[in-house]
Amino acid sequence: MKSPVVKRSIVVAGHKTSVSLEEAFWNGMKEISVLRDMTLSELVGEIDTNRQQGNLSSAIRLFVLDYFRTRAAPLPPPPDNKGQIAANRE
Repeated sequence: MKSPVVKRSIVVAGHKTSVSLEEAFWNGMKEISVLRDMTLSELVGEIDTNRQQGNLSSAIRLFVLDYFRTRAAPLPPPPDNKGQIAANRE
């Protein structure tokens, strides 16, 4: 059985490295780089610089997940005139 994880090489900050990612995360990362008008190498470099812990492949997965989760999240209701979140009124 073929593994759904594919190992790919990428240059980050002038150094060649490899990441092991599922196709969905790789495609998500490519989509984000296009939307942000940057190369994959630049995006991976940014992810690498900002990661708190773990390996680069895990940091990429978390970044892609967070990016799309944030974009999919519904906006909170606007506050009322007292600064409180207005309850749904029907």
